[in-house]
Amino acid sequence: MTTIYVDADACPVKVETERTATRHGVPMVLVCNGGLRAPDNPLVRVVYVEEGLDVADRWIAEHASDGDIVVTADIPLAADCVTAGALVLKPDGEELTDRNIGNALATRNLMTDLRSADPLRPGGGRPFSKADRARFAQALDRALTRARKRGG
Repeated sequence: MTTIYVDADACPVKVETERTATRHGVPMVLVCNGGLRAPDNPLVRVVYVEEGLDVADRWIAEHASDGDIVVTADIPLAADCVTAGALVLKPDGEELTDRNIGNALATRNLMTDLRSADPLRPGGGRPFSKADRARFAQALDRALTRARKRGG
């Protein structure tokens, strides 16, 4: 059965993910280091992992498999999950696949190098918008429909 795994510590679309998972009757797992209250929803489980760099990412990568859906903005985690056969969505609705994950990793690495070369350079992207939320909800709905067709 398809499960939705959410890299929850900084995820801006937890509410949209829960709403869509509930509508489809699909279990959802929020993985975080703490500070997140479990929703009163029998389909939603919260997994608290130890503090530390990439601990939540490793937990998700170890559990996500073919037919599951992973919600994350973390590109290395996304790459691991794509390799495992999971469908991966960024919070803005962009799907990461075996066709585009290489470019996403290269861009991420380039931006990391640029930031470290000029630490005073202003960072950050554009603000997260209502349109991003709507695009994500539509993308998750499509991903769940595809996962069901694949036998999840």
